[in-house]
Amino acid sequence: MTDKGHLVSPESVIDDGKAPDALRTIGEVARLLGVKPHVLRYWEEQFPMLRPLTRAGNRRYYRAEDVALVATIDRLLNHEGYTIRGARQALDGDLRVNAPVALDKADQGPVSAPLAADRETAPMGKASAALETELVAAVARLRVHLEQIRSGLVAALEDD
Repeated sequence: MTDKGHLVSPESVIDDGKAPDALRTIGEVARLLGVKPHVLRYWEEQFPMLRPLTRAGNRRYYRAEDVALVATIDRLLNHEGYTIRGARQALDGDLRVNAPVALDKADQGPVSAPLAADRETAPMGKASAALETELVAAVARLRVHLEQIRSGLVAALEDD
């Protein structure tokens, strides 16, 4: 799976006041990413890799990795013009997705340069995809910690 953890809406993970490993409800994820809950449920049907935890009453709980995947799906479909089928193929590793979107509003540029303007394809092995997924999740957690540190520093400076 390529670029699946590159968040489109940074506040969804960084500024929601929850710990990085906290579970989020479908309503929270919908608000944080600016999509409707029914869209998230539809994407769960269309993207087999999107599987939030379910509890009693079929209540959905999204992990940080799930939120990152939803943000990437949103980016592919609503910002880069992929079809559902194309986005699914990209996330399955059949396509190499263009550069990730920045995690921080202060840094609106891409995190890395695009592979090619015309979305060149490059197969990606399962091991590489798994490693990339882990790395993306780790970066997201580090960004959350960085934002918490920044907030603490701002608060400390305001108190002086």
